[in-house]
Amino acid sequence: MILNTAITGDGPPLVLLHGLFGSAKNLGALARGLSAQARVIAMDLRNHGASPHDAAMDYATMAGDVAETCAALGVERARVAGHSMGGKTAMALALTRPALVERLAVLDIAPVTYGHNYDDYVKAMRAIELSPGLTRHAADAALATAVPEAPMRAFLLNNLILGEAPHWRMGLEEIAAAMPELFAWREVAGARYEGPTLFLRGGASNYVTPAADAVIQRLFPHAVRQTVAGASHWLHADKPAEVLTDLQEFFFP
Repeated sequence: MILNTAITGDGPPLVLLHGLFGSAKNLGALARGLSAQARVIAMDLRNHGASPHDAAMDYATMAGDVAETCAALGVERARVAGHSMGGKTAMALALTRPALVERLAVLDIAPVTYGHNYDDYVKAMRAIELSPGLTRHAADAALATAVPEAPMRAFLLNNLILGEAPHWRMGLEEIAAAMPELFAWREVAGARYEGPTLFLRGGASNYVTPAADAVIQRLFPHAVRQTVAGASHWLHADKPAEVLTDLQEFFFP
């Protein structure tokens, strides 16, 4: 699958991959900051943003999308950064196509299987009546019980297109069906990525714990770990300047 991309800047290619329910636009601040030193290619992963929808949504398939999109753009080797779901996609890309990945940055995710509490979110989004006249206020109110945090509701509602025929921009049905796969991690026997790797975690997040250190070291033997103090799982939104500096220093030593 050829993914939708937003390309800024000039220089060596640098691919940015967003997290679940997001899009390339969510990484806009990082893209703008990194574009001074790179040709930044922010991609909408499948079933997200303006990219095509498809039922298959495992990480090997999504890594293949990224590789195919790079090939279509004439990119043979790139620096790659991904957050959350995008981080797992980036890791899968590095492990299966190491020649494509010059350097790898993984934002607040580890190569492990996670539990999740997103089923209620998806159920609430699917329950919104997508009728003409639907307002953002009404959609927000419909999500309030299942998604009590206003910033999270706003994030999810970025995917809702209003107007005469309201619809979800993302492949909500495909994502709902693939949820177990998205939170899983399936290793490829014998695969390791020997290139420079940065695991950047939020200091207030519990997504990357010391329990993941052994598997990180086994799969990414040259990985370094850094923490952004005071940042949640959405570390690039909480501490954009700090995350940008860490990525600039890693990608352009």
